[in-house]
Amino acid sequence: MTVTNLRPNLDNWQERVDMAAAFRWTARLNMHEGVANHFSLAVNDDGTRFLMNPNQVHFSRVKASDLIEIDANDPETLKGPNAPDPTAWGLHGGLHRACAHARCAMHVHSIHATVLACLADSRLPPIDQNCATFFNRYVIDENYGGLAFEDEGARCAQLFSDPKQKVMIMGNHGVLIIGQTVAETFNRLYYFERAAETYIRALQTGQPLRVLPDDIAEKTAQELETYPEQDERHLSELKSILDDEGSSYAS
Repeated sequence: MTVTNLRPNLDNWQERVDMAAAFRWTARLNMHEGVANHFSLAVNDDGTRFLMNPNQVHFSRVKASDLIEIDANDPETLKGPNAPDPTAWGLHGGLHRACAHARCAMHVHSIHATVLACLADSRLPPIDQNCATFFNRYVIDENYGGLAFEDEGARCAQLFSDPKQKVMIMGNHGVLIIGQTVAETFNRLYYFERAAETYIRALQTGQPLRVLPDDIAEKTAQELETYPEQDERHLSELKSILDDEGSSYAS
């Protein structure tokens, strides 16, 4: 019997398992921020109820049964005994209230994406296939206003007005990735960090960049968007590795 068969009596169990695997692998890749940062996943039709990591728990320890369920429309949320991190509530609550298409959201301060967010010009030019994945598919927040409490979270959510744009480069802050599923969103998070690393390392050489023409970059982005099952296979393989190691993520 694998670890993933040991399921407590909780709703949305498979989604919880997927979320926990994403937390564990994000920690393994050193894309976490200690006990900060947060992921969420909508579990009702309008997206206003969502699963989220518990307050101040390290990503490497999150289990499927640990995830808390939040009502984005409940103003008493932060007063409860199992209240989320206030900035997690502000950013993700604002996002799930305003953007029904953002079923899953992952916010991290991963090194290379955050370096990109710290540049005066935070654009990601299509210098390789990974970078081309995000051609015309991100938005840059140029107006960081401090910690993502409710007003700041609501402001950020408004920037996701174009459903084509599923990455927010949060100037002076980090990155926020959205998607329909955990697998899709984690896959996008992983490859955005890889793309940002390639760009930052290319800048460090001081040599001229080989930038793809716009038409080839767009063609590449479209081809990758329709590449069959890559995101699901990616997360499935990560769960298999965790299972083989006897990880507690799916408990």
